Amino acid sequence: MANDTRAARLENLWDDGKATGMSESELLLYRSNLLGSDKRITNYGGGNTSAKVMEKDPLTGEEVEVLWVKGSGGDVGTIKMDGFATLYMDKLNALKGLYRGLEHEDEMVGYLPHCTFNLNARAASIDTPLHAYVPKKHVDHMHPDAIIAIAASVDSQVLTQEIFGGEIGWLPWKRPGYELGLWLGRFCEENPDARGVILESHGLFTWGDTAKESYETTLEIINKAMDWLDTRIDGPVFGGPKVKTLPAEERRAIAEKLMPKIRGMISETEGKLGHFDDQPAVLEFVGSNRLNELAALGTSCPDHFLRTKIRPLVVDFDPENPDIDKTVAGLPDAIAAYRKDYAAYYERCKHANSPTMRDPNAVIYLVPGVGMISFAKDKATARISAEFYVNAINVMRGASSVSAYQGLSEQEAFDIEYWLLEEAKLQRMPKPKPLAGRIALVTGGAGGIGKATAFRLASEGACVVLADIDDAALEIATAELSSVFSKDIVRGVHLNVTDEAEVAKGFADSVVEFGGLDILVSNAGLASSAPVEETTLALWEKNISILATGYFLVSREAFRLFRYQNAGGNVVFVSSKNGLAASPGASAYCTAKAAEIHLARCLALEGAEAQIRVNTVNPDAVLRGSKIWTGEWKEQRAAAYKMSTDELEAHYRDRSMLKRSVYPEDIAEAIYFLASDMSAKSTGNIINVDAGNAVSFPR
Repeated sequence: MANDTRAARLENLWDDGKATGMSESELLLYRSNLLGSDKRITNYGGGNTSAKVMEKDPLTGEEVEVLWVKGSGGDVGTIKMDGFATLYMDKLNALKGLYRGLEHEDEMVGYLPHCTFNLNARAASIDTPLHAYVPKKHVDHMHPDAIIAIAASVDSQVLTQEIFGGEIGWLPWKRPGYELGLWLGRFCEENPDARGVILESHGLFTWGDTAKESYETTLEIINKAMDWLDTRIDGPVFGGPKVKTLPAEERRAIAEKLMPKIRGMISETEGKLGHFDDQPAVLEFVGSNRLNELAALGTSCPDHFLRTKIRPLVVDFDPENPDIDKTVAGLPDAIAAYRKDYAAYYERCKHANSPTMRDPNAVIYLVPGVGMISFAKDKATARISAEFYVNAINVMRGASSVSAYQGLSEQEAFDIEYWLLEEAKLQRMPKPKPLAGRIALVTGGAGGIGKATAFRLASEGACVVLADIDDAALEIATAELSSVFSKDIVRGVHLNVTDEAEVAKGFADSVVEFGGLDILVSNAGLASSAPVEETTLALWEKNISILATGYFLVSREAFRLFRYQNAGGNVVFVSSKNGLAASPGASAYCTAKAAEIHLARCLALEGAEAQIRVNTVNPDAVLRGSKIWTGEWKEQRAAAYKMSTDELEAHYRDRSMLKRSVYPEDIAEAIYFLASDMSAKSTGNIINVDAGNAVSFPR
């Protein structure tokens, strides 16, 4: 922030050409998306925007004033028209007569649905009165790092006056709600020339008579704060560096060691997903002299706090003498101490009607010389929590350089974290999907069965790593899954299952992306067909290398990680009917597939005591979508059965007991069953998905 050049200031992106002809509500959407496109203006999900628009009442046909305001839980950067709540302004003003005072302000939220215009189902947020009672048509509420650095300073009021004079006012800390809305309204009445107000430890309100004026005022005020901070911050920040920053490769290696260990310790009640961040702002903070002091103060802005908890956990690691084994050995005590401290905080601050204590584990883990690790119930939340803490770092950087940084008081922090309205919002959240919080790695992930499996697991909430040797197909498959689900939950890694070093690297990359591993689907494969006297040694070794050695290598790496993580694990082999029943002209393939099945049995025995389950799915004749049928295998199998390739699908269907074709999605369904808790008490088992084939009955 302090090192930004003039070119790095917020750019006015308003395009009159685009805005011409837009309605007031469309201009609100346009303005909101522009503001939310830059994280220096507001973080994901933070802040809100509004416009007071004249609309035709659907009952009376009369023109009425309607407040359009970002709905509860929305994000201004990605919001669409249906993301705004709409409320009658006359009814919102009438609520003032129902207000019974500060002790009863939460009940005012219950009146907001009665103010709804045009049966809009979008729930209004707690900040609705703050927008309603500002007597301006367009209002922006943002959380810019530069502004919050001033708002979170001990000298916040004095600094606001020094920087902005009378054009921007200042209000002391007040939890968002109805009372703060009344405060804002009074401030505007008493200061009619003000263009906005800074809320202590919170953020910025600005306004204008038009959407464009409001947008440009917001940018102008933030840029002015950034300029002022630049002139005041000179020399080392955070007390200067205390420890060195390790090279990028070493930082990732340390994260790879820490993330699964931490994840295993904090995932007792629900699965957690991790995120690693080592951007310059983070490294500057975690390597500084004031790291422990400032981290202990917690965050200031309510949005920061709700995402990152009362304070982070600073991991005991010395990059000057990096002993990762010592750090890992100390993690259990450090995590237990954090939980104890959190429980004590809860007991000190709870009220008679407070919700029960939630997860006492830290969200943010700061590692000197390495970076920041965050854990949450899903990958997106872990990533966003990290983004919020970067915002907090930027705030501490500015505030501690020009004044003294102050976080929220412990009681205020608790009252926000355990706010009954926040608890009600949490209770309305949908029930987690069966594989929420779990991480799956699928080898052969770009092929038919692999991709179908990844889709099935992701649809049930899992994060998925697609591992494949075919980079072009991998890129396509990763893009397909990302478009259906999100970029947060899908990763692709190049992985040759026969290369020991590549397997290790692929798993390591997956760990740093998501924090660990829960499910391995060993699916990489090939198919070959030749009479034994025509089977070359090279063909034999290729089958054994991919289908036996490859399955061994990825299983060994998974077992090592599962045991290190100490939270159990799940391995599903994709073998074949040919592993149980011989086929003519495919001795190399059948032998390697039989080896897979027996390896799975051995691993089931070895893994049971560590709650590592190993099961096998045996497909047969999966022609559609399967990559192995696009090469010579199809011709070879047709030749073996003395028929044309066009007859193969019907041949396999008709020879089955159920007379049905088998598709990749059918295999994926069996894999999902074995990977889920529906089969929690099954290991060492085989499920045939072959439409019925008596010669391959397991017993």
